[in-house]
Amino acid sequence: MTIDQVITRLLGNRAVSPPKPHAPGAVLAEAREVSLRLGERPVLDGVSLAVRAGEVLALVGPNGAGKSTLLAALSADLTVDSGEVLIDGRPAAGWSTRDLALRRSVLPQAATLSFPFLVDEVVRMGRAPWAGTAAEDEDETAVAAAMAATEVTRFAARSFSALSGGEKARVALSRVLAQRTSLLLLDEPTAALDLRHQELVLTICRERAAAGDAVVVVVHDLGLAAAYADRVAVLAGGRIAGDGPPAETLTPELLSDVYHHPVEVLAHPDTGVLLILPVRQAR
Repeated sequence: MTIDQVITRLLGNRAVSPPKPHAPGAVLAEAREVSLRLGERPVLDGVSLAVRAGEVLALVGPNGAGKSTLLAALSADLTVDSGEVLIDGRPAAGWSTRDLALRRSVLPQAATLSFPFLVDEVVRMGRAPWAGTAAEDEDETAVAAAMAATEVTRFAARSFSALSGGEKARVALSRVLAQRTSLLLLDEPTAALDLRHQELVLTICRERAAAGDAVVVVVHDLGLAAAYADRVAVLAGGRIAGDGPPAETLTPELLSDVYHHPVEVLAHPDTGVLLILPVRQAR
């Protein structure tokens, strides 16, 4: 199967409605009293959250708190049991697959492909929703810029399946960037990365927000959330335990309660950036 056949199967050929520009602070995605069960297990319980243009919103919390499920609900990849999800001001169910792909791009936790595509081909998949629109002329520029940003240009001609886990993660992010949507939903984009590339990915998130996009990122590293996010939503037991600027949300009291382990929060003596550390006994 060729890359064009894969894309056509995923998105179809129907006409689309390209999104209009958004004002700073516009709500690009919203969950309203959303609840969702996976099997018999309740995962989200009455969650409300707005995602705004021009901000990086970090979703943090312990394993099983509902972070990835909330991200999937916001992207319309999961259908909620109750409540409502809106994307670009309209119920998510009202958009076609291709219209959604013009408005939001999604980075899942695992990057897997069933066919032996080259890195360059994988990144170009991000441009598929724009085929037949005026933005199609930007394909080459968008692909080159995305690959340069994630530092994957040098292995563009390699097979995706031959890459390391960290390299695959960066290529997958490159595809998301090449898609050039106003809403980026990233599920643990730093999980497989070394220290340098973790910082690179969050720097890219900040740059996209500065350019007017909305970025939602699931992270386990609270230090990264504190350093790069404009807003942090702390999840626990399928509910939002805190939502606001890092300095107001990432408090020792809340984090210690949510993670069931004592946590201390310190300001870096030179930069003032929050340092979040688990309390450990002396050896």
